[in-house]
Amino acid sequence: MFFWLPLLALAGLGAAAPLTVRLISVGSLPPAILGFLQEGVTRELGAVVRMGGNLPLPASCPEGRSQYPGPPFLAALAAVRPPGEEIILGVTGVDLTAPGLNFVFGLADPPSRCAVISLARLYPEFYGQPRDPRRFKARAVKEAVHELGHLLGLGHCPDPACVMSFSNSLADTDQKGPGFCGACREKLGK
Repeated sequence: MFFWLPLLALAGLGAAAPLTVRLISVGSLPPAILGFLQEGVTRELGAVVRMGGNLPLPASCPEGRSQYPGPPFLAALAAVRPPGEEIILGVTGVDLTAPGLNFVFGLADPPSRCAVISLARLYPEFYGQPRDPRRFKARAVKEAVHELGHLLGLGHCPDPACVMSFSNSLADTDQKGPGFCGACREKLGK
């Protein structure tokens, strides 16, 4: 388990306040999804996690594709982020892509302090496998913590068990843990 104290200095919040994350649904999502993400991010980061409402999907799929470009999601989140130290995590149910990549589980833009995760490929059913809510929730929390780690200044980690390890597939996501390795925790504490 990882506690929020090492995150405070990096987040610029001082010792009096924990990291604050605002969860925003991008597109329609059941409230229960944001609820378990709120619990998971609080557990893993020790952050204060607030619900931030809902934004419409900011872009349409290019002709003949079933994926949305991810950068407009980040721009839409940055446009609603209030001034201050709060960071934003958008959560969407649509499949995302980014330039040069076939798909992404999530994207982060540290200068804007905004990130987005896509739940679409985290569902076992996406791959024709049986429904598995426990596995889906674990994957979603890992991807949320991973993108928030980028917002806090971390890059990808070579430790395959660290949440900051790059996920090229769901096997990679399933292999890693929900928390930071010692080296990443140390970087956050500086």
